[in-house]
Amino acid sequence: MNTFNIFTLFPDMFKALDYGILGIAKNKGILNINTVNIRDYSEDKHKKVDDYPYGGGFGMLMMCQPVFDAIKSVPKAHTIYMSPKGTVLTQNRAMELSKIRNINILCGHYEGIDQRIIDMLVDEEISCGDYVVSGGEIPAMILIDCISRLVDNVLPQPQSFIDESHTDNLLECHQYTRPEIYNELSVPSVLLSGHHKNIDEFRLAQSIYLTLLNRPDMLMKRKITKKELKIFLIYYPQMKDDIINFVE
Repeated sequence: MNTFNIFTLFPDMFKALDYGILGIAKNKGILNINTVNIRDYSEDKHKKVDDYPYGGGFGMLMMCQPVFDAIKSVPKAHTIYMSPKGTVLTQNRAMELSKIRNINILCGHYEGIDQRIIDMLVDEEISCGDYVVSGGEIPAMILIDCISRLVDNVLPQPQSFIDESHTDNLLECHQYTRPEIYNELSVPSVLLSGHHKNIDEFRLAQSIYLTLLNRPDMLMKRKITKKELKIFLIYYPQMKDDIINFVE
């Protein structure tokens, strides 16, 4: 069983994880998602968890005592702080984290947390993107969802995540289902051919095209093989000059 201990001021937000694939995995005993209310560990009679920052500045910071005691209330585990200053989450990092059985996730709020919490308790800081949100709860849910679907037996078919966007530094190709024609828009004929090699090549070419169009930075990490280039140009010959700089 993979366990996530979530340290938060708003535990009810994580009821959203009771639905869908994660909810099923929880019911099967594959995942254990445990919320810890940091406010319960405050020694202040009013359950205060924040205070003004030394040196001045706007906003409030979460204090050491409640956070330290909350995290110390569970067995020691790999501890992640959701932070806009952290390393941006990638599919590869999610795959690595899916192999760790016990993970603590700390959700900051207000203007952040006392740095001593990070220095003493946090193993890594993770960001869900180059933007700022009002607290760590929604990023924590993204992280849990991203990791959990890579855990054995959470998804009914492992191929479901092997073929997804970002797994091979390519965006996923377009997908279609019935009916074959809708509002005069047709499914690409190759997908109806039953010729699996041609279908695979079409999907690869389209993935390369979409990545080139929307996320060329991903192609810089991956590079395109000469074989893939040949397949790509069958379907997108007009893009020859655009793709050539990404060929290994």
